[in-house]
Amino acid sequence: MTNNDIVSGFDDEKDDSLKIKLQKVGEVDGCLVLYLTGYIDTYNSNYFQKRVAKAIECGFTRLVFQCGGLNYVSSTGIGSFTAFLKAVKPRGGDLVLLEIQPKVYEVFQLLGFSQFFNIKDNLDDSINFFRSNSAAENVALFPKVFSCPICSKKLKALKPGRFRCSECKTILAIDNAGQVFLG
Repeated sequence: MTNNDIVSGFDDEKDDSLKIKLQKVGEVDGCLVLYLTGYIDTYNSNYFQKRVAKAIECGFTRLVFQCGGLNYVSSTGIGSFTAFLKAVKPRGGDLVLLEIQPKVYEVFQLLGFSQFFNIKDNLDDSINFFRSNSAAENVALFPKVFSCPICSKKLKALKPGRFRCSECKTILAIDNAGQVFLG
């Protein structure tokens, strides 16, 4: 099965610096594994975003990014993952990053993004995350205590919405699932 069989027109555009192989997960609705090989930087992040946006438009909102073959991600690349999260969350989706190489994970940590993403060690854990996620939504998440991604101050959110960190004044948003975002 080719990428175009899963997402129509997916392979219409290619980039040698980043290869993406798609695998549909049959037992979970809207779940797609994207095997990434190469790197994501300022020059190819637009290509990466367009390819993944095509998958989201086709109804894939539960995305597993297999990052084992990804040897570099710039801050622009991390911005792409954040954009995907913002695109799938309102549609009831989420994303999981799988097998991130230590040097790539370091960039996520340095930029304060590691806590925004679900990071798993293997594909089974990733698929189970999406399976159990539908049942877990009934559990009360609020009030939620978390650390500001910028200054690490402990904060408490009583309900979903936007608010400002009392310490560094950064505008934060927290969604119904308890995920925290900048702005």
